[in-house]
Amino acid sequence: MSSTTEYRPKTSTGRIADFVDTRVGASQIVKEFGRKIFPDHWSFMFGEVALYTFVILLISGTFLTFFFDPSMAHTTYNGSYNPLKGVQMSVAMASTMDISFDVRGGLFMRQVHHWSALLFVAAVSVHMLRVFFTGAFRRPRELNWVVGGTLLVLAMAAGFTGYSLPDDLLSGNGLRIIDGVIKAIPVVGTFISAFLFGGEFPGTAIVGRLYMLHIMLVPAMILLMIGIHLFMVVVHKHTQYRGPGRTNDNVVGFPVGPVYAAKAGGFFFIVFGIVAAISGFFTINPIWNYGPYDPSPVSAGTQPDWYIGWVDGALRLMPGVLGNFSFEWIIPFPWGDNNLILNVLLPMVPAAILIGAMFAWPWIERWITKDNREHHLLDRPRNAPFRTGVGVAGVIWYCVMWCAASSDLIATHFHVSLNDVTYWLRALFFLGPILGFIVARRIALSLQRKDREIVLHGREAGVIEMSPEGGFSEQHVALDEYKLYKLVSFESHEVLPPEADRVGHVTRSEKARGAISKFFFEDRVAPVTPAELEAAHGHHAPAIEASSENASIER
Repeated sequence: MSSTTEYRPKTSTGRIADFVDTRVGASQIVKEFGRKIFPDHWSFMFGEVALYTFVILLISGTFLTFFFDPSMAHTTYNGSYNPLKGVQMSVAMASTMDISFDVRGGLFMRQVHHWSALLFVAAVSVHMLRVFFTGAFRRPRELNWVVGGTLLVLAMAAGFTGYSLPDDLLSGNGLRIIDGVIKAIPVVGTFISAFLFGGEFPGTAIVGRLYMLHIMLVPAMILLMIGIHLFMVVVHKHTQYRGPGRTNDNVVGFPVGPVYAAKAGGFFFIVFGIVAAISGFFTINPIWNYGPYDPSPVSAGTQPDWYIGWVDGALRLMPGVLGNFSFEWIIPFPWGDNNLILNVLLPMVPAAILIGAMFAWPWIERWITKDNREHHLLDRPRNAPFRTGVGVAGVIWYCVMWCAASSDLIATHFHVSLNDVTYWLRALFFLGPILGFIVARRIALSLQRKDREIVLHGREAGVIEMSPEGGFSEQHVALDEYKLYKLVSFESHEVLPPEADRVGHVTRSEKARGAISKFFFEDRVAPVTPAELEAAHGHHAPAIEASSENASIER
């Protein structure tokens, strides 16, 4: 008969940990998660920056919540900033001024919050671009791509609701644009505006309602999306770049504990330190220079934050009339006429197209390529010219609208006509994405041809040799196995012509898919085959095996 001795920790900390572990099984969770392998590549750090800046946002936002009063009631400012003493403003504006000048560390925390918000949206955006250009959204990660897109939209929503809270001149102008767009909706627009603002703009309720969204609903949804995103990363395993020993069935990298956890912890403090340094040295959103919001004057030079500017830019690009055609329509109803202001509503269409295409792209690409396999290895952007061209076209389209939000500043700073700036940006709005797609695709194909040339003939050594006959040539050096693997290991989609269905009919959808497939993949560069490599070098292609003393492999 055998007996087991129950483990009894000797320290109080150990006893507490043992108590928790025996009730919830935390050790198994930590053990399982600590064994997860994550690849180590600099481009994966953008997702970490987004996570860390969100943590900084939560910390700094909690501090600011203790001192901010989201009331639009009128008061007279009597704080430490003398130029605004005796000025009528809202309680929200006055409390923000008090945070900036009368609360110890308040201005620093305000700027930490604002700078980290800008960096959060930027990190999410760049992370999404990395995922798109490398093909990390493909099966089985389509839903995770949707979660990431939702995170991006929520990040912009969090930023907009946040910078609208101080009720200063800048934030009031942004809310005025939103009010104009809402009122352009036929029939119900004025009612929605009155409900949202608590009366005629600016109303009495908008700051309090945005405050609830900013500190409760939006952060809760962001936390939910982050949790779902990290859960899916653990379930699906992390994607990795192609290399020796890396396949769709394993992950080569470092375990979470203790290697990756230590590196991630150190990186968090680096990000925190950089944000703190920027916040300490560079002023952002100086509301004391703008003053309280007054809807009566027209303000020039006001600019929204960059992640909202593209929507404002689309509004600025839209003409009111086109020749003799007016974009303002009068629609008769039994109770009277209603105006349909298309030059305010139509600029929302590009935003809807851009966001909608972003969400739908995994299924669009699958439909074009008919590739429904699981993909755990990433593409180099040059090896997916069609996707790279589409991505560059979307970025250019976004940047043109974003640039249009500063059309007045461009005109004044460069001493050019505002009308000329608008006309050029309108032309780029249509031609820029097309040119960007063509140029990016041709560059990607050229880089593929260059890679093929390097694989077959080696890289230039910079040494010029003279032959016995007097000719000159440059010496070439063969690539090492890792570099060779990187240049030859990729998939190149071929044109898939329309296919008939079971009854022999070729549907219109299939014809369209075939035409798009031909447009995207007619020009392609095939990877170097082992036979070509053997013919070029006169021997078999070298075997490529994984060799790393410090790397771990998860299967």
